[in-house]
Amino acid sequence: MTAPATITPFPDNQRAEFGRRLLELRRARGWTLAELSERSGLAVSTISKAERGLMSLTYDRMLQLARGIGVDMAEFFAADGAAFAPGSFALAPKGTFERQETRNYVYEMLFPEIRNKAMVPMLGTLKAHDLMDFDDFVRHPGQEFLMVLEGAVTVFAEGKTPVTLRQGDSLYFDSSRGHLYASAGAQDARILVVCTEVESSG
Repeated sequence: MTAPATITPFPDNQRAEFGRRLLELRRARGWTLAELSERSGLAVSTISKAERGLMSLTYDRMLQLARGIGVDMAEFFAADGAAFAPGSFALAPKGTFERQETRNYVYEMLFPEIRNKAMVPMLGTLKAHDLMDFDDFVRHPGQEFLMVLEGAVTVFAEGKTPVTLRQGDSLYFDSSRGHLYASAGAQDARILVVCTEVESSG
């Protein structure tokens, strides 16, 4: 990609569709909001707002919900799908993704129809430009790969000096360490992120 990505306002119907899928998954198990809250560790108010399409969830919160429900996170984005099988070969043409937009990030979830992926690949646009734009660090089990496709990115990690990555630079780290990405400069940066659920052996 050479031209800066143009981000349009997040369509309410996409947020509503995510909420509908979440509600269906919870009701299919006969759980109350309080029961899902206990299983996932997320507040009842957060789950309720997500179900009603009033808020979008960050990656770590989506992962918490998926684990609490006992499903692959991909089920939030595609009702139909199949597990990745040995010998599989999947192609995603440009522009094929499911979008999830939060206050600071735009996630483009690749291969949402494939369940039980060993890796979760995402394209993203960073709307945040400063650490103060965030409420807290993001952290989740596994490992994470980041590559800057356009612009520049400042990476904030707990216990580390912030580092600025430019186009073509990449980073690989333990994602259980609190971390945040922000665009460095006026342009909203474009990134490729790949997350795994492989626990760090320490």
